[in-house]
Amino acid sequence: MAVSAQLDSSAADGRLIANLMHFARTLRAAGLPVGPGKVIDAVQALCTVGITDRRDFYWALHAVFVNRPDQRLLFDQAFHVFWRNPELLKKMLSLVLPQLNIDMPRDQGAEMLRRLAEALHPNQESREAEETEVEFDAAMTFSDREQLRTMDFEKMSLEELARAKAAIARMNLPIMDIPTRRFARNPRGARADLRATLRAALRSGGIIELKRKSPRKRPPPLVVLCDISGSMSRYSRVFLHFMHSITNDRDRVFTFVFGTRLTNITRYLRHRDVDLALDRVAEAVIDWSGGTRIGHSIAEFNQLWSRRVLGQGAVVLLITDGLDRDAGTGLAHEMDRLHRSCRRLIWLNPLLRYEGFEPRSLGMKAMLPYVDEFRPVHNLESLETLIEVLSAPIARRGGASVAWQYSRERAA
Repeated sequence: MAVSAQLDSSAADGRLIANLMHFARTLRAAGLPVGPGKVIDAVQALCTVGITDRRDFYWALHAVFVNRPDQRLLFDQAFHVFWRNPELLKKMLSLVLPQLNIDMPRDQGAEMLRRLAEALHPNQESREAEETEVEFDAAMTFSDREQLRTMDFEKMSLEELARAKAAIARMNLPIMDIPTRRFARNPRGARADLRATLRAALRSGGIIELKRKSPRKRPPPLVVLCDISGSMSRYSRVFLHFMHSITNDRDRVFTFVFGTRLTNITRYLRHRDVDLALDRVAEAVIDWSGGTRIGHSIAEFNQLWSRRVLGQGAVVLLITDGLDRDAGTGLAHEMDRLHRSCRRLIWLNPLLRYEGFEPRSLGMKAMLPYVDEFRPVHNLESLETLIEVLSAPIARRGGASVAWQYSRERAA
């Protein structure tokens, strides 16, 4: 085999470790969390399995460098390109060369191939950036920022995705305060505080000064239900960064992910280090990039978690494309129960980015009557709009008519 011959020659002249270090740097530049410790683990793994069999060599490195399901495709492409697969190498090089803007069918792994090409050929991008900056001068600063806000997460390159994640980390979520059932002292309150009045009278020797109180205000709990199925995999990794940001920005944020089952990842996202938090999430979630059972997952949430986290007027963010494997079986009943248990139910759907979107699937039709708002979420601008909506005063519930009217206008 070509790989076996290459490895044998590399091991003979002592270049195997150097090549492994170069391969690890390539993976790190392409977006995988690879450090010096993993390089040492890779060397030990190869010492154990040997380098004479291509499959053993591949899976030994795969076991070391791949931590999450969304990293598999990138590692597979990087492995075959780095260890000499001419077809993938030719395809990757074509992504970094100048080309005409011709509409072509997109491959499933085209975006990851582009990121891998940028990792292996960083000078190409820097040269193009320098030429563009010289041509447009200072106008590029505002233009790049505006373009990044409106760019779809699915179309972002590695550098653009890193800048988007950095922008998400700086986002704040100042949700409006709402009155609770507890009271706090307030000289201008509308309700008399008899206990505080009697205590003040005892301290003053019988002089009665009426004390007042008003309902205490605090932000409502925020509950996020995020779809991590295969159809949402390209957006879910960005949404996890967003959820990590808001979890560490305020209290009483509860985050759940679901594919074929429901998983509570709240405690993992409370780690300050986003890479450590996402690694813990990857270890806890076992149904990543699989099917979608929205009705079953929401039923599990209603049965096990709703009474714990939906108190005091919680706001629920449901992030899913609405493509249900069970064809909406039991989904309407569970959505109705969820809608009645929270103050506000907002459905965030990446498919709304299409102008001609129309809710035709059975799952979407079952969900729409029970949501208060139906909004797109596919770029930084949509996330900023979401923050503005959550920070605005909560209006009287519009019910199904709001969601249906919005979807009808989009479809028209």
